[in-house]
Amino acid sequence: MGATLTASDLRKGLKLEIDGEPYIIVDFEFSKPGKGQALYRCRLKNMITGVQFDRTYRSGDKFLAADLEEQEMEYLYKDGTQYHFMNTATYEQVELSEDAVGDAKNFLTENLKVDMLLFKGSPIGISLPNFVELKVTQSDPGVKGDTASGATKPATLETGYQIQVPLFIEEGDILKLDTRTGTYVERVKAAGS
Repeated sequence: MGATLTASDLRKGLKLEIDGEPYIIVDFEFSKPGKGQALYRCRLKNMITGVQFDRTYRSGDKFLAADLEEQEMEYLYKDGTQYHFMNTATYEQVELSEDAVGDAKNFLTENLKVDMLLFKGSPIGISLPNFVELKVTQSDPGVKGDTASGATKPATLETGYQIQVPLFIEEGDILKLDTRTGTYVERVKAAGS
């Protein structure tokens, strides 16, 4: 069970338990009218469903900190719509649905280490490393004469994810990607080198 918090503990990024579910404060505003209690306006996001809503609290309100835990896991494989992970400390295997994995599926490769978020012992999502390296599996050659600075073309990566890359990128290249933005950072290894 999580610790008890007061309204003065509220801040952006704080994780609370409301009606038995975990929420994160994604936006926060404090106001103190001339007379009366201070008001805490929060935009809350359900950490399981992603649903967001606004709620205003008063200075005397009390809350429960969400009972959350992170564990290092290794991605193993996908089976239908289930993603399989292994706890790197206990070797216990855990499944997550495609919905719970979300956009992280675009960057998952076998043996990738991720942090799995657990609420009351049940997995609810994963956090990726900020950067991953993925191989380009399909990319048309850059068209000669297309040399305007910053010109890009589409490329498909080993996970099936499509991104825009510079014209010099070829099939077989290994690219470094930022998982927070889903964008190309640099070429790590050229094909055939």
